[in-house]
Amino acid sequence: MSRSFYLAVEGVIGVGKTALARLLQPRFDAELLLEVFEENPFLSDFYADRERYAFQTQIFFLLSRYRQQQAVRLDHRPLIADYTFAKDRLFAHLNLRGDELTMYERVHRALAEKVILPDLVVYLQADLEVLMARIATRDRPYERAMDPLYIEDVRQAYEHHFAHYNATPLLVIDTNGLDFVRNPQDLAYV
Repeated sequence: MSRSFYLAVEGVIGVGKTALARLLQPRFDAELLLEVFEENPFLSDFYADRERYAFQTQIFFLLSRYRQQQAVRLDHRPLIADYTFAKDRLFAHLNLRGDELTMYERVHRALAEKVILPDLVVYLQADLEVLMARIATRDRPYERAMDPLYIEDVRQAYEHHFAHYNATPLLVIDTNGLDFVRNPQDLAYV
């Protein structure tokens, strides 16, 4: 028997993926699958020196996301996630070069064959200024010195990715004027 429904919320750092996934979870009585970025021992170092720590950071995320996906694969309840497995490649292509990117791609291809696809991806969009304000508001220590140019590169990579995305049904939501955490009407709209 397969899973009854799998919804993935996607978007750039600070757009509200996790917040929306948490808010939708009780409405669907779904299992919640959240990205475990806090467990990545390389993340703080990566934001301080992206070139030096990119490969370790990406491989950790790739294997962590794969492990999470495998753990929920056989559960039959609805699932809401705050990421897709495919998004890992966006960051790899932004941060890795040469042999490191080649090795990453080999590992990703081998793992991706065993990952289930969502029934629907909800892609949240926001402008850079909105993203930076949201990142500042949540005030995670390792995000305090984030380079806005890097966030813009990530935002552009997401825009390009989802402009060509056709693996599953896709719902795109502009969140610039939305606050589904504090405004119930915005959550109802979503």
